[in-house]
Order: sequence, then structure tokens, then C-alpha cells
Amino acid sequence: MSKFISIFGALLLLAFSCESTTDNEEKKSKNTTERKVEVEKNAYGFRLNNYHVVNDTVSNGDFFASIMDKHGVTPREVYEITQSVPDTIFDFRRLNVGRPYTILKSKDSLSKPLAFIYENNKIDYTKVFLDDSIYGEKAKKPVTIKTRVASGVINSSLSLAIDEAGIDYMLTNRFADIYQWTIDFFKIDKGDRFKVIFKEKYINDTIYAGIESIDAAVFEHRNRAYYAFEFMVDSTLERTEYFDEEAKTLRRFFLKAPVQYSRISSRYSPRRFHPVHKRWKSHKGTDYAAPTGTPIWATANGIVTKSSYTRGNGKYVKIKHTNKYSTQYLHMSRRAVKVGDRVKQGEIIGYVGSTGYATGPHVCYRFWVNGRQVDPYKQKLPKAEPMPEKLKPAYLEFIKNLKVELDKDFMVNHGIELEEEIQ
Repeated sequence: MSKFISIFGALLLLAFSCESTTDNEEKKSKNTTERKVEVEKNAYGFRLNNYHVVNDTVSNGDFFASIMDKHGVTPREVYEITQSVPDTIFDFRRLNVGRPYTILKSKDSLSKPLAFIYENNKIDYTKVFLDDSIYGEKAKKPVTIKTRVASGVINSSLSLAIDEAGIDYMLTNRFADIYQWTIDFFKIDKGDRFKVIFKEKYINDTIYAGIESIDAAVFEHRNRAYYAFEFMVDSTLERTEYFDEEAKTLRRFFLKAPVQYSRISSRYSPRRFHPVHKRWKSHKGTDYAAPTGTPIWATANGIVTKSSYTRGNGKYVKIKHTNKYSTQYLHMSRRAVKVGDRVKQGEIIGYVGSTGYATGPHVCYRFWVNGRQVDPYKQKLPKAEPMPEKLKPAYLEFIKNLKVELDKDFMVNHGIELEEEIQ
């Protein structure tokens, strides 16, 4: 009998022990889960668990006062808020349709708005505190920068090759910006290829937020390798430029084109059938087809000598760059400069249109050398200022590893030709 009681007691003790252990593990697991939820509900510098959270987006017809009115904020209180936060922190008049916003309210029965958070873009946001002290502050989401290497081959267009390589489409514009002085992207060939080392931005280490920069690239066109390396040339102004493998600048005195990556619809020609006049005549310009409103920029620094309208040219601008060179831009929908304005290379001087003798939206780009109209693509144009000699040793050391990475698995097919070309 005593033996039975001993066994029963041991089993009972073991059962309580197991139950206690199980309870503790469940409590520990529950606490861990609760702590995890609290961490996941932290955003914009707030502990969201402490608020009633309203997430929404700006709709057509929304403005700050109407949004606040939906949540019980009076017009007088809205006025006080807009007067307390300067425009340099937040412009209450400029809420863009589709942008997300969050309102944090008190959890009590009043449900009073305590903060308004507006997402300016994927990374930047503005916080407006609405409690006892009204003020605003700008902030950024945590961003991680990741370096990536990618390559592609041109089968039809640069943009399609970039898309096929699984790269952000915006890299097309970056490429066009970097190589706009050295490669004519209207003449790239099937089989041309590229390799690029670039940085991408990620919010909270996971959400893609765009391209940060291109560190280095090589574009192979007609069996010639065009290298580009970004290098800091002025640390005070944080100004960078792109140079090739021999420290020669990729920048030129003139841009290759007056519009962003587009299509040449008609080239400079001594004899062309005019689509409006319906007869053969010379065409002393290069036509770039682009949608109406596309920005047109100056291809070099200069002074605006004409900003006018004629029956044939439509709205146009003419720029004198030096005593030797001048350029003209025809058929604009709108001009953005006036006579006497000094403009810089890449500055917007007008917008694509179809005014004057034009059958569709485009800009006719004309080029003068010593007062004579010529084909800019057949001119040997001056280069921009070279890299200062004192920076070259540091630059060549800086690009050494980048060039090794670019050449890896890239120069296999044309190694001999390319080595001869770049030495």
C-alpha cells in the first residue's frame, strides 16, 4: 500500500512539474510575441500601440483643412497649426494626390488627433505635432544602401536591355546622362553591351526605394569599351564627375542632344522631301521626336540671342556659345528663356511642341560654326576642362578595383581588340 502511495505521489509531482514548465514556456512565448508586436508597431519615431492609428492617402479635392475637419479639428485650430509650422518645414498648400498620410489619435473617448504624418516620398516624411505644443519636423525612414553589379546586351534598345537585365528602368536615364557626350544613343547597335556597378536604396533593408548612384560602368559600342567612373572633384561642394580609365573627362563642350533619350525623326540633309511644303529641299537641322512638353535644354553654356516666333520656326530660341559656335531650337510649345539670359549646359530653355512648320511634336536642333549651318554629328567639337593633374594619382588608385570588377567576365569575347583600344 505504501509503495502504491509513493508511486502515485511521484506521478502527481511530475504532472504538476510538467504543467508548471508548460505554463512558463507558454507565458515566455506569449511575452516574446507581445514584445515582437510592439517592435513591429513602431513607426515614424512613434510607438503606435499608444495611439489609434488612421492610415489614408490624399484624394482629389483633399486639402489639409478638409482632412483635419474629417477628424474633428476646427477651422480655428487648423489656422493655428498652419501658422505655427513654417513653409520650410511643411507647405500645407501642397498635398499631392496619392501620397500616403497617417493621423495618430488619442485612445480615449475624445479620439483627439495628436500628430499628422505626411509621406513626401518613399523615404522622406514630415511630422506635425498637434498636441499642447504645435510644431513640425522633417525626417527620413531608415535607408540601407546596397551595391549591385549587372550587365546586359542590346537587342533592340537600351531601355529594353536594362529591363531584361532586371534593373530599374530609371537606370536608362542615368546611362544617357553619363554618356551623353561620348555615345550617340540614337545609333547604338544590336550586340552592344554594358556592365554597371551601382547602388540601390532600401527602406528598412527590404523595400526597394530607387537608385542611389552609378559608381562605374563600361559600355561596349562597335568593339570599343567606353568606361565611366564617378569621382569626387570638389569635396567642399560635394561635386562629382565621370571620367574614363585614363582620367579623361566624359564631359564635352556640347551635349550630344538637346532632349532626354529620344528618337531622331529626321537628320541633317542637303536634300529632303519636306513633309509640309511637299517638295525637295535642304534640311539644315536634326529633328528629335518627343512628346509635347518634353524639356529642351541648352547643349552648351552661352547667351540667348533670340527668343521669338516666326511662321516657319514656330516658337524658337537661339544661343551664342562662343564667337565660333551657335545653336538654335525650333517648334517649341513654350519658351523658358528670354534674350540676354545666360544659360548653362543642360539648363531648360523651352519645351517640345509642334509650332511653325511641323507635322508633329519635335525639336529641330540647328548648329552654326563661324556663321554657317552644319551637321553637329560631323564636327570635331571641343572637350571640357580636364581633371586637375594633382588629382590623377588618387583617381587612378581609386578606380583600380572598380575596373577589375567591370572587366571580369566582360572582356572575354573581345579581349585583344579592347586591350589595344584602351592602352
